[in-house]
Amino acid sequence: MDPLIAKGADMINKAEKILVFSGAGLSTESGIPDFRSPGGLWSKYDPSDFYFDKIISDEKARVKYWQMSTETYQIIKDAVPNRAHLAIKALEDMGKLIAIVTQNIDRLHHKAGNSPDKIIEIHGTVSSVSCLDCGKTYDRDDIEERLRSGLKVPYCDNCSGILKPDTISFGQAMPTEKMELAFTYAQECNLCIVLGSSLVVYPAASVPAHAVERGAALMIINRDETPLDSQADVVIHESVSSALGEMVAM
Repeated sequence: MDPLIAKGADMINKAEKILVFSGAGLSTESGIPDFRSPGGLWSKYDPSDFYFDKIISDEKARVKYWQMSTETYQIIKDAVPNRAHLAIKALEDMGKLIAIVTQNIDRLHHKAGNSPDKIIEIHGTVSSVSCLDCGKTYDRDDIEERLRSGLKVPYCDNCSGILKPDTISFGQAMPTEKMELAFTYAQECNLCIVLGSSLVVYPAASVPAHAVERGAALMIINRDETPLDSQADVVIHESVSSALGEMVAM
């Protein structure tokens, strides 16, 4: 038995209030490419084309944005939870999970069966679209149907405003209420488990750091090193689904 897996399992068994912080490395094991990795979306598109200010000010940028977003959505829509997602659901079933703070926009925590009120999507979700002017919300599949019919850029039926998937773009303000809630749970937890996050995207990455500052134990499972590795009680650089799955099954 791997001593780090055994130590992680012991930490989970002893913890009463666990906060899970999940990133792209959790989703890649469900077949969703990491945008930043070689061969990822940013190898094909220039991320500077998708800054929020550009999306709302430039019709051509919106055409390119919807092209990219639709391509991404089709991959995400068909993805299914992996062993790690199911292990997180098991933590909830044990009564140990207080919340999941996720950078992922794929809804795989929902698909795994976690309670929606325990999932904080700080970077939003691809599953819905909203008007930036009047706030009307649309089901993503309805908008995708319009795009398949030949429409390049959808606009609001209600006010003709700009429609955008409910994800956070570069330069777009983070959702204040969700971030405040994430920090509240970081204060309350006695164990924070980071799964598949490089912990370099801020302000999201400050959530696990806040948990450590407030005295929580920290476990990091990520294929690459992170800036918080030196502060963690357990660091495992391997498959997220394999490592967490083994721990929870023990």
